[in-house]
Amino acid sequence: MKLPRLSGLLIALCCLVSAAHAEEFKLAVAANFAVPAERLAAAFKQETGHQAVISTGATGKFYTQIVNGAPFDILLSADAQTPAKLEESGQGVKGSRFTYAVGKLVLWSAKPGLVDDKGEVLRKGDFQHLAIANPATAPYGAAAVETLKAMGLYDSVLAKIVQGENIAQAHQFVATGNAELGFVALSQVFKDGAPVGGSLWRVSDKLYGEIRQDAVLLEPGKDNAAAKAFLAYLKSDKATTLIKSFGYER
Repeated sequence: MKLPRLSGLLIALCCLVSAAHAEEFKLAVAANFAVPAERLAAAFKQETGHQAVISTGATGKFYTQIVNGAPFDILLSADAQTPAKLEESGQGVKGSRFTYAVGKLVLWSAKPGLVDDKGEVLRKGDFQHLAIANPATAPYGAAAVETLKAMGLYDSVLAKIVQGENIAQAHQFVATGNAELGFVALSQVFKDGAPVGGSLWRVSDKLYGEIRQDAVLLEPGKDNAAAKAFLAYLKSDKATTLIKSFGYER
């Protein structure tokens, strides 16, 4: 009769031990990776008990905050250059940097049929506003400008460009109809192997440089076991499968 009680006590004790070892870590995430990061953090918490406190925004702004002392433990960047600079300056832990995803740029409209599969809508100019992320701080915005210049269209559409602070805001402009179309991350309009709605053109890789997104352990997180465990989790098969389901390559 005492065994069920003992078993219950053991389960409760295990839960207390697990909770005692669970840690919190601060995760700075590039805006394009916001939804996958939330999914990854939830799965990671379920497995380990560790809790990610997630902040999302433009990579360039995170860089400024980090060099000015923001206490993030990990940066999931939208480029490879920013984590490299942080390692070089000592704000990133040497040897911790790796590529967690390779992003893809798309031209997207919430309206079905507006964007053709070759991006010719840009040449026709039959739109009032074209949304992009701020190219000075957001790698996807820089890739959008690079694409327009490679197509010889930058000068002709410049007056129609509206800039979002980051790629999430650029996507919002298009989703709400404030811009008829815009350059966004494939991951924002792609789920489980298929587009989620509207119309899009997957921009040719030849028109912009590779958007290699690197992760780096930051100096405040060097002794945080949860932060280091999360970076290891990002390299797992489970994490890779989830990341690819949002249209990223690895």
